[in-house]
Order: sequence, then C-alpha cells, then structure tokens
Amino acid sequence: MKLVKKIALILLVAFVGIQFIPTKHNQSNIVQASDFMVVYNIPEQIETQLKVSCYDCHSNNTEYPWYNKIQPAAWIMEGHIKKGKEELNFNEFGDYSIRRQKSKLKSIISQIRDDEMPISSYAFMHGDAKLSESKKLELENWLTNLRDSL
Repeated sequence: MKLVKKIALILLVAFVGIQFIPTKHNQSNIVQASDFMVVYNIPEQIETQLKVSCYDCHSNNTEYPWYNKIQPAAWIMEGHIKKGKEELNFNEFGDYSIRRQKSKLKSIISQIRDDEMPISSYAFMHGDAKLSESKKLELENWLTNLRDSL
C-alpha cells in the first residue's frame, strides 16, 4: 500500500508542477487588412459560422475556454492552434496568391463536406461549432461560389 501512496503523491506533485509551465496564447486585438472577413464581403450568417467553427484554430485570435488554464489541456490546445494556423490562417488569407486562395477554399469545402473540420474534439467541447447538414451545405455553396469568382 505504501507504494501506491508514493506513486499517487509523485503524480500529484507532477500534476501541480506542470501547472506552472506557461503556454503561448494566440490573442491579438488587431484586425488585419488581409483578414478573410475584411477582404471578402461575407454574409453575416457565414461570417458568424466561420468565426464560431474555424477562427479559434485558424486565426491570430483564439477565444480560450476555462480549461485552457489546466495542463496538459493547454498544451494540447496550443498544438492544435499552431498546426491549424500553419495550414490556414484566415487573418492572412488576403495575402495568399489567388491560386493559393482557390486551393485553400477547395480544401475547406472538402474538409467540411467530409466532416474533417471542425475537428471532433473541438466540436465536442464547443457544441455551437458543430455543423448541421444545412449549415454545411450553406457554407459549401457560398465558399464554392467565392472560389469560382476568383
């Protein structure tokens, strides 16, 4: 029984200790001129859905939930955000070449259609981010029309 108590104590100390390791926050109050919402005339319902479902991981401004203060959840979130921004950053979308914009839009449409985005762990924790079939279709149609107009 002593061994179990020692292991539990070590785990508790480790858990408390990792709480003091900071993470980098992805927050900016600046709306860039190259932001997707600034560059294109986005209908309000599309803008709202993109911000709710995509912008936390694919922009320079994440709205952090309460559990971001707890490690290792903060590390996991930081990794998702970093990877998401490397793949697509809506704040820099207007700086992409037209060819790259079309490619990104095609990818967004495909990932929405295939239920790859938003990722399931994000949609689970943020119920309003989950896309219904009608919202998916609305986003797909609007993004396809935008891509075709470029």
